[in-house]
Amino acid sequence: MKLPHKKQQQPARRSGLSSPRQTRATDESLGERYAFRRNRTLTGSLASGVSSVNEHRAELKSSRIHAHDLRHHRRKLSVILLSVLAVGSLLALLVYQSVAIVRVKAFTDAPIDARQYEDAVQKYLTGRPIERSRLTLDTEKLAKHLQTSGYPEVRAVSERMDFDGVGASIVTLEFRRPAVVWQTGNTRLYVDDTGVAFTRNYYAEPTVSIVDQSGIGTQDNKVLASNRFLAFIGMVVGRMNANGHTVTQVALPAGTTRQIAVSVATVPYPIKYSVDRPVGEQVEDAVRAIAHLSVKGITPEYLDVRVSGKAYYK
Repeated sequence: MKLPHKKQQQPARRSGLSSPRQTRATDESLGERYAFRRNRTLTGSLASGVSSVNEHRAELKSSRIHAHDLRHHRRKLSVILLSVLAVGSLLALLVYQSVAIVRVKAFTDAPIDARQYEDAVQKYLTGRPIERSRLTLDTEKLAKHLQTSGYPEVRAVSERMDFDGVGASIVTLEFRRPAVVWQTGNTRLYVDDTGVAFTRNYYAEPTVSIVDQSGIGTQDNKVLASNRFLAFIGMVVGRMNANGHTVTQVALPAGTTRQIAVSVATVPYPIKYSVDRPVGEQVEDAVRAIAHLSVKGITPEYLDVRVSGKAYYK
């Protein structure tokens, strides 16, 4: 008896030719996979011991080239960082040195009206914006500006300017020390040893005063009230003090406006000076004449050095 036999189905044979879609997909995948073979040439080498042209720009780079590129990149970043720090430091320095706000102080213990001097300094800086920095401020020009702007008592401006906050600086003024004082009506005029006259004094009152014996009021006489006359008196006092003869009094003799009589602590007689002759020459003649009279033991009534090259005494 034969057993029933089930006929096995044969698997369908694969077609030797693929469908057009499959063929197209296969071509695209192969094209993407092997595109470098058709479109470009690989350059460089993975071996550290092999050098090639433009190896830093090649597609294949060895570990040596990678390390070199990293060093170059770090060096470039360091230069950029240092440049940023340098620019930032420069800007910080400019802000630190700027003089946008001015605060005035003085080399004196006496109180001063700082506001008027601060306004004068600001006016100077407004016309010269390039000097709004402690690095570029010309203190000599600033002092001259103050002296010609109604503040002749300012002798100098200190070159040292201190930081006083962001954009603020301290300007220190040096005022003149009076050598002589002259009371004319309700006004007190001061003169320093360089012959500059001023009205605001921030130091102790000078011991030397001007005694007016001329009988001519200063308001009626332009010679007595002039800065040239006051400058002459101040320079005489300064030169005599510098030569060791401390001046104690300056008198305006009666009936004249062109000469003065100066009393000093070293001799008991006055010395007559002329406004029309240079101060230096007269002081030099007076010092020599005083020394000569001292050696001779002569005590005159007065000493006259108004004539060039000669000294008279009585």
